[in-house]
Order: sequence, then structure tokens, then C-alpha cells
Amino acid sequence: MNPNQKVFAAADASGAGDLRQSLPLPPDAVIILPVRNMVLFPGVVFPIGIGRPASVAAAQEAVRRQAQIGVLLQRDPETDEPGGDQLNRIGTIANIVRYVTTPDGGHHLVCQGEERFRVVEFVPGWPFLVARVIRLPEPTAVSSEIEARFINLQAQALEAIELLPQAPPEMAQAIRAITAPGALADVTAAYMDAKPEEKQEILETVDLDARMEKVARLLGHRIEVLRLSHEIGQQTKAALDERQREALLREQMAAIQRQLGEGEGKGQEIAELGEAITKAGMPPEVEEQARKELRRLEHMPEAAAEYGMIRTYLDWLIELPWTIPEEPPIEIAEARRILDEDHYGLDKIKRRIVEYLAVRKLAPQGKAPILCFVGPPGVGKTSLGQSIARAMGRKFVRVSLGGVHDEAEIRGHRRTYVGALPGNIIQAIRKAGTRNCVMMLDEIDKLGAGIHGDPSAAMLEVLDPEQNATFRDNYLGVPFDLSRVVFIATANMLDTIPGPLLDRMELISLAGYTDEEKLQIAKRYLVPRQLEANGLEAGLAEIEEPALRAIVQHYTREAGVRNLEREIGKALRHAAVRIAEGSDERVTIREADLVSILGQPRFENEVAMRTSVPGVATGLAWTPVGGDILFIEATMIPGNGRLILTGQLGEVMRESAQAALSLVKNRASELGVDPKRLAESDIHVHVPAGATPKDGPSAGVAMFTALASLLTGRTVRSDTAMTGEISLRGLVLPVGGIKEKVTAAARAGLTRVMLPARNRRDYDDIPEQARDRLEFVWLERVDQALENALEPAGGEAGSAAGGEGARKVA
Repeated sequence: MNPNQKVFAAADASGAGDLRQSLPLPPDAVIILPVRNMVLFPGVVFPIGIGRPASVAAAQEAVRRQAQIGVLLQRDPETDEPGGDQLNRIGTIANIVRYVTTPDGGHHLVCQGEERFRVVEFVPGWPFLVARVIRLPEPTAVSSEIEARFINLQAQALEAIELLPQAPPEMAQAIRAITAPGALADVTAAYMDAKPEEKQEILETVDLDARMEKVARLLGHRIEVLRLSHEIGQQTKAALDERQREALLREQMAAIQRQLGEGEGKGQEIAELGEAITKAGMPPEVEEQARKELRRLEHMPEAAAEYGMIRTYLDWLIELPWTIPEEPPIEIAEARRILDEDHYGLDKIKRRIVEYLAVRKLAPQGKAPILCFVGPPGVGKTSLGQSIARAMGRKFVRVSLGGVHDEAEIRGHRRTYVGALPGNIIQAIRKAGTRNCVMMLDEIDKLGAGIHGDPSAAMLEVLDPEQNATFRDNYLGVPFDLSRVVFIATANMLDTIPGPLLDRMELISLAGYTDEEKLQIAKRYLVPRQLEANGLEAGLAEIEEPALRAIVQHYTREAGVRNLEREIGKALRHAAVRIAEGSDERVTIREADLVSILGQPRFENEVAMRTSVPGVATGLAWTPVGGDILFIEATMIPGNGRLILTGQLGEVMRESAQAALSLVKNRASELGVDPKRLAESDIHVHVPAGATPKDGPSAGVAMFTALASLLTGRTVRSDTAMTGEISLRGLVLPVGGIKEKVTAAARAGLTRVMLPARNRRDYDDIPEQARDRLEFVWLERVDQALENALEPAGGEAGSAAGGEGARKVA
């Protein structure tokens, strides 16, 4: 290893940095870049692609040093890493104009030749080729013979350029601008179609007279080849026989026929589109727009990028239902029959739907309200929309709005975008094939705003009867009448629906089902549907009514019936396995079989167990998926009068607990509680299901009752649940969600509910079956709650533990 290589190796090993730049080259030495199959001439700018490690290192070192580089042609182009003995001795000194690294790892140089050089010797010890050179200056002596050769060579170069099929005009201008004979010879040789060996021979010819003679000889040969090629091309072009000419004429005739619409192809397509536009029954404004686009399509070549876009646009305009078909008359009695056939219970909802249909029958052209079914999942909101469509004899189409966060999903994309389409509203109408369909806007409360706009704002025009007659989709660009569409929306909760959008809809609330309603729904709808879904014919499998009742009470606890249907399906799949195996021909599932099929019961009536000790009261909660019950637990421990609240309670609920404690302290003497005992004890209030956030003011009555029960030692009646907000004056204030809460109390097996007296207005909204099963106690003041909720004195104060499903007090 020579000294330079040792220095480089030590620097690379130590990481001290690259020392190559600090080591000077000999004064007459240059970095050599070997190339193959190309020759760089002085005065010429040429790109060079490099890939060999030594060549990359040489180029990078020259760039670091801001030094010139010597370009040498290697004799054998197949050699990967040529040594000095494998290179020509004469090359070109060049400046590196640009060094580019591509993403695929390639390296490219743009070099400008300066002057010729001759290699004296190669300098060893570098990781790339370095040579001591002698620069060969360009001769300056000009004789009359050289001037004559210059004029002749320039004329030859211009003639060759004219014979080239695609020569740029700038090349001829560059040739005319050259005034130096040597520069003309070098530039002509650089761009001439010659072998690398021939170009190297010209590069090695320093004498001007001899160099121009060689270039003129090679160029004259190329001109002869170009002339001959041009003549052959002209002869070939003129040598078309009669058959070829006839074929060409036939092709031209076919093109003319296509333009005139007299044959298959584009002309036929344009004619068919024009006929379809006429039959579509478009309004005048829309038909004018369609005709305009058709004229553009007619004069546009089929290969144009916009051709397909216009054709797709015309297809959308043609396929949309612009005319209103004749509507079948609405039969109110038939509508009632369909609603009763499809749904059990929901009497108030059905009555409102029948009223809606009656108004549509008497005033078909009137602006009907937009109905919005609000309720927990699984109570039949979507299927009610399908029943309305059946009752009206109209097509039903569903648009899912859950998760939509782009305004273009409602209004469509503009046609300037690639892949643009109309919005979901127009797409649904096209799918329905009629302009007077029943459109279900499912999960309208799940619309979300994003960076592309607010889709709920776009829905304002859709759901406004005063505006939707001229609804304008961004893709269509023309108004479309939505006034004949019957819009029905569904939502689980109203909190996320913007006020202006909510104002455009008439709300119809659907509460959860009672156990008796669930039993009837299971017998009439769920069991037959699951028998069919599991391939069981009628008579092969059966679930007895006690078993269905047990599934409702002990295996599901929900407002709707989706989980109930899953459990029924699981039981029937067990029967399907037994029948498929051949072990039974007919399977009857009894209540005693449920443990082996569905497992141990998941829910039980734990109200009595929880409220069997003082300090525990049963409250009522509202959640987005229906009502539920919750328990307020209170206990007393030695301390200094603090109030401890746990159970992940919200700020409003914590304030309700503070108000309840203040109210109890204010009535300490009436309750027979020693104030000293309160001052020397901490009261801990806990609401189980601590992982679930809870908030709202309606637990005030339950908290006050639980604290009074704790301090008096009297237990709260296990069959009673309560809700209501309290004030420091002892008043019971009204709360929301009464229908859902009372339904949950009936579903949990309770028999009494205590409600604020000012919520009597909500009594009619409570399902009739729940009203029949429950005793209602209307509270004006908290003292009435104690009178009706607390058992006679007896038992010890304590607390109960346990958990319940996810809930939120509203």
C-alpha cells in the first residue's frame, strides 16, 4: 500500500473526515474520468453517465476540489475498471457544469470541453485515475486553404442538417455562428453519426488542415447516405400500387361516413345520444346544457382525454329520472296493515306515520315535513322507512351518512377533477330510477366536518322544501328537483345535529322496548327470520315461549332487539347442528336448555340485592343507546365532614351531590341526625361502573334519598327507582329522557318510579305497556321522595358494591 492509500484508509477507519481534499495534486496532474463509446471535444457541452465506483469517486473529488477533469476514451468498451494502459493517450480537459444524483442511485455529469491534452504518465496511490498531462493548445495560424476548407465544411454541415428528418432549427443557427475553423471541425465531429474510433482519430489530430480534411471526408460520406435514404423514401412513397390507393380511399370514405353519422362508430354514437336526450324528458335548461355538451363531443376526437368525461356526463344526464311517474293512490287502511305487519307496538309512531300519509294523499303537491326517527340502535328506525315506502307504493333507497366528512359526498365533485361523480343524493335517485322515491338518510347524527367542508351544511338545501326544488349538484351543474322525494332521516341522538339542520326536520322519538314487546317481536319476526337464515324449515326447530322470555330477561339488556336476535340465532344454530348431524329430526329449545346452549345468564335482577342496605338508591339514566338504571351508593367513615365523590362523575353530577348533602344537613333535625356526627365523619358517594363517565343533574333525587337512607338507617324500597333534579329549597325540578328512563325501569323489573311532577307532560310519551306495569309517584318536593322511597326504620347503615353497563345520566 502506497503512502496516499495508507492516509485514506486511516482517515476512513478513524472517522476523522475525508483527507483527500487536503492532499494536493501535482501541478501538471488532473483527475482522469475513463469513458466508453463517446468522445468529448473542446467547446462541446455533453452529458456523461457514470456508474463505476472509481469514476464516481473521481467525479466527486473533482467537484470537491472545483478542479477540471480529463475525459479519456477507453480502448476496450467491455473493460469494467480500465487501467492506464487500456486508455487512449489523448483526451479533453473539461469543466464539470453540473453533477446530478438520481433517486435510483445513478450519477450524471454535464461537462464542457476546454482543450486537448496528452497523458505523460499516470500517478499511482489514488483511489481513482490521476495523470500528469501536457495541454495541447488550439493552433491559431489560418491560411487561405484553411479558410476554403472552413467554408466548404460549413456548407456540408448545413446540407447534412437539412437532410436530417427531425433536425432542430437551432442547430443550423449554431453552425452559422461558428467563426473558428478548429471549433467548427470539433462541433461537427461531436454531433456526427460516426464510430467512437473515428471520432478519437479526429480528436488526436491537432493540425487544423488535416483535422478539417478528415471531418469533411466523414461528413461527405454521411451526406451521401442521407441523400440515398431520402431518395429511397420518396420512391417508396410514390410506389403505392392501385390496391393500396384503393384501400386508402376506402378508409377515407369510412371516416367521412362516420362524421356524417351514416355508419357505425362515433357518428352512430352521437345520433343515439341525441335521441336519448330527446326521450329523457329534461327541463329546457337541462336539455340545452346537454345539447351543448353533445356538440362539443361531436367535434372532439375520440382519443381526447376530455371525450370520456363528456360522455360520462351525458350518460348521467340521460339516466336521471327527470319526469315524475304516475303515483299509485295511497290507501290508508293498507298502510295501517303494512305498518302492523312489519312492526309490533309503536302505536304513537304508527299513528303519526298514518297522519303523514293521509296529508300526502290529500295534498300530493304540498310540501310534506321531513321526518326524523330518533332512538337507540335496534328499535326499527330504518325498517319503518321501508314500511312507509311500501305503504306509499314507492321505491325505497337508503343513503348512509355515517362517517361522511366531505361536502362533495352530498353535492358531488366538479367535473374538472379526474374521476368526479355526483353526490350521494343524485346517485341514490339514479339507483332508485324515480324522482318520487322514499330516501332514507341513515345516521344523520354521524355527519362530521373535515378539511373538505361541512356535509351537514350541504344537507340544509337538501332538506329544505323551499329550496330543494332547485337543488344543484356540483357535477351536474344544472338544477334537479328534489321536492317530490320523501326524505326520512334516522339518528341515535340529537346533540351532534346542528341546530339549523334539526330545525328542518320533524322529530319522532322511538324509545326502547319493554320485555313483553321484545317477546312479541321475537315470536313474530326474529324467530322466523333466523329460522330462514339458518336453513331451518318450519317445523324443524322451535323455541318455546318461556325460553324466549328467559333470553329476553337474562341474556340481553338493551333498548332494541339486535342482541336478542343474535342470541336467538345462536340457539337456532345449535339446533341446526343437531339436525345436520342426524341426531334429531326436530329440535325444541326449552328454558332448561339455555344454559348449555347460551351459557350462564349474563343479567339478573340485582335491584333487591343492591338496595337491601341503607345508603343505596336506584336512579334512572339516559344514554344514546336507550335508558338504563344506576345505583347511588353512600357510606360514612370517620373524618372531618368532607364529601368524597367517585365513579368518574362529571362536574354537573358532582354539584348535584354537593346540593344533596347540603339539603340533608339542612334537614338534619327533621331526619333525626346528630349534626355533630356529620361534622366528625366523611361521606363517600360512589356510582358504580367507575370506568364509564357520568354527568347530568337528574341524579339529585337519588343522591338525596341515598344520603337520607344512610343517615337514618332506613333502606330504600327495592322496587322503586327515581329521577329528578333538586334545588336547595327542596324542590324537585324536571329532567329529560323520561320515556327512555321509565322504559328502562320497566325492563329492569321495577314496579314504582318517582318522577318530577313537572314531567307529567311526558306521561303520554311513555309506552303503554310500561305505563301499565309501573306505579308513578309525582314529586313536588324532596320530602315526598323520602315518604315514598324509604322503608320503616331498621337495619344497619352500610354500602353495597357492584357494577352495571355503560350509562350517562342526562
